[in-house]
Amino acid sequence: MPGTAPDRVGRNGSGRLARGAVLGVQAARIVFPPADRAEIAAAVTGMLATGQLTLGPYTKQFEAAFAAAHDSPHAVAVASGTAALEISLRAVGVDGRDVIVPANTFYATAAAILRAGGRPVFADIDAATFALSPDTITAALTPDTAAVVLVHIAGLITPHVDEIKLLCEQRGVALVEDAAHAHGATYDGRFAGSFGTAAAFSFYPTKVVTSGEGGMIATASAELADEARIYRDQGKGAFSANHHVRLGYAWRLSEQNAVTGLVHLRRMDEFITRRREVAARYDKALAGLDGLEPLSEPAGCRGNIYKYIVLLPPGADRAWFKQELAAKHDVRLAGEVYDMPLHHQPVLAEFAGGTLPVAEGMCARHVCLPVHSDMRDDEVDQVLTAVAAVHEALTRSPGSAAAGV
Repeated sequence: MPGTAPDRVGRNGSGRLARGAVLGVQAARIVFPPADRAEIAAAVTGMLATGQLTLGPYTKQFEAAFAAAHDSPHAVAVASGTAALEISLRAVGVDGRDVIVPANTFYATAAAILRAGGRPVFADIDAATFALSPDTITAALTPDTAAVVLVHIAGLITPHVDEIKLLCEQRGVALVEDAAHAHGATYDGRFAGSFGTAAAFSFYPTKVVTSGEGGMIATASAELADEARIYRDQGKGAFSANHHVRLGYAWRLSEQNAVTGLVHLRRMDEFITRRREVAARYDKALAGLDGLEPLSEPAGCRGNIYKYIVLLPPGADRAWFKQELAAKHDVRLAGEVYDMPLHHQPVLAEFAGGTLPVAEGMCARHVCLPVHSDMRDDEVDQVLTAVAAVHEALTRSPGSAAAGV
């Protein structure tokens, strides 16, 4: 439990864990308490005995529980967050048309657009939110825009979400949420997944809720949910039929993954509460360190703190900052969101377009501090002590830090 004393263990000369030292703070930790592991193991034993390994009762239970947890009329479980996004884009109809996407998102967001037949159009972001804004969307609109993908980076929902939704409605453009980071996040009391025509969630192992691998489509549209179920099972018109009505794929979620996600989902609220407690301590401590700027949670938003973003001073060497934390203080930082914007990715070069200065600047100068769903108070202390020490070195010799010396 958070706040308890750490296990006093380290590694001896043979590489085995030995008493006498505290393990460093890792970038991420996946939390499955013993009772949850036992429940999942018992369920898997039952599946193996019956042979019902896909699209069975646990998938239905997981879908129902996820929909209830996010106030969503419909939820459809699929093989990954990327699959959830591609299916959503296929369902709203982007083939041969443009799709606006922020430059600072994971490659898979753009890949899903391409695989759905669309053309990604990269847009700049709002520096205050790391998200699209009405202005950056308007600047990227074309006569052939079919959809906008709004990414809830780090589990934060932009306060401009209603303006973005209205803009899309006025332009006849579908709004699709990439909510891969945003399980349980809300704005104005409304959950991520409730703003667009469809929303795609990911259950990759590092996410706040995980099923090992997997994804979920949330939507208020019964028609879109039905289409999603067709797409996820090879485009078949019915589960037991061999007639195919859509160009689908093997996007089913296994029952093993479904029960893992179902059990983990029950802890979402407690995980978010602990992550927010950690973030509050980070906010308070970093307020006293000039030059380090945490990304503020927008008014009205209750984020899940999937990532805790801190902007470094302009010109600071991020690699040096991360290396100092790891080598001298045994604190390892999580990955950025993201270090290379999409229009700089080699595989997307033909869609690059012009410069996007805000996204380029934000991608270059931020780090993400460790946040675990069961993070101990002593781990938070270790992170803050380490950051303060490296900040002092940065302040004392900014030239060396900028050069990575």
